[in-house]
Amino acid sequence: MRLIVPRAFPSRNPASLLVRLTQRGYAFQASGGPVFKVFNRQTKWSQKERSAADVEVSRQADYLKDEIASRVCERLLEIKRHFPRVLDLGANSCNIARALTKENPDPSPDAPPTPPLSNKIAELVAAESSESLLYRDADLPFNDQIQIARHVLNDEETLPFEPSSFDMVMSSMSMHWINDLPGVLSQVNNLLKPDCPFIGAMLGGDTLFELRTSLQLAEQERRGGISPHVSPLADVRDVGGLLQRTGFKLLTVDVEDIVVDYPDMFALMEDLQAMGENNAVMGREMGPIGRDVLLAANAIYRELHGNDDGTVPATFRIIHMIGWRESPDQAKPLTRGSGEINLKDILEKP
Repeated sequence: MRLIVPRAFPSRNPASLLVRLTQRGYAFQASGGPVFKVFNRQTKWSQKERSAADVEVSRQADYLKDEIASRVCERLLEIKRHFPRVLDLGANSCNIARALTKENPDPSPDAPPTPPLSNKIAELVAAESSESLLYRDADLPFNDQIQIARHVLNDEETLPFEPSSFDMVMSSMSMHWINDLPGVLSQVNNLLKPDCPFIGAMLGGDTLFELRTSLQLAEQERRGGISPHVSPLADVRDVGGLLQRTGFKLLTVDVEDIVVDYPDMFALMEDLQAMGENNAVMGREMGPIGRDVLLAANAIYRELHGNDDGTVPATFRIIHMIGWRESPDQAKPLTRGSGEINLKDILEKP
């Protein structure tokens, strides 16, 4: 998918807007072992608070989070259940709540009109660490179309809810900032009732590889080295393993790319700041990036990745995941080798 982003934001200092992402792998630690801190959670909280302070700019920059939230909610079209109590973990500005209240949520052009997915949910608990972002849109009409309870978290890595208290947990565009992702997924599994789903989406893989490579080449050219401002991301193979190790069953993990076109690199970096998606890695180099490095990076970006119309693309790789809390009466695969029909015979039929 390719989105064309209109520019409506005032110019800012691009040197303060750097977000650079690469891949992250996970090792599974022994119970009670130390958690390696990749991100500064206090910095990430501050970035979200600042992004929510300018309400109109923050809302305009929500195009990506709204799009991904809609795609997360589309997964509910195939689940024929009613959910009395649902948790939206890392709710941001309640993008999932907005998506649930959309009319005709089925994206298929041939599908008949369908009611909002909010009809499947009795209560939505929106949990987020940034109070300003969580309540930013509390006065908008969608709040009247769904029963929503906002909950401010002290830390999104420690969930203060009772075990087996939710019929579904959803998460969109927040888990890629978690330090202890295995621990959080284990907590999510514990919060679910038996045979209830977790549905989530996070940035991963080669997200923003165009920006990352352009900045690295510019720094190599101008400084003779690469500064350590890199936010790592999980790979799809990591996510499947994490879900399995934390007790989820009937797993589904898939990847899709959303490509957004921007006028230049600085417009992309402005939007990342307005989204609250700027860099929060521990031990990052403080202070602005040099003007010469930024100008060189913008030129490299256009040369290596630019479109014919003069815009530059930015790729956001989205990892979608579904896992179910184990239950004794849950559907299970048959024992290997117990099949009575050879699939080869069926496929070879004329």
